[in-house]
Amino acid sequence: MSKILNVRLTDDISSRLDFLAEKTKRPKSFYIKEILDQHLSEYEDAYLALDRLNDRNAKYHSTEDMEKILDL
Repeated sequence: MSKILNVRLTDDISSRLDFLAEKTKRPKSFYIKEILDQHLSEYEDAYLALDRLNDRNAKYHSTEDMEKILDL
């Protein structure tokens, strides 16, 4: 199942996307989906890391502690 999403683009981004779509004979939606597919996981990872850093109950270990825990 797919969903429709409306997005407001700046004139510059819209022009660049129009140019790319015209030159490659692909729809603009193809590039939007490709970009999201390639970069969404990076944003998810960044926000997950930020959540973990902001967790007041998190336990932090030094390199030396981890070496001892992992018996390295």
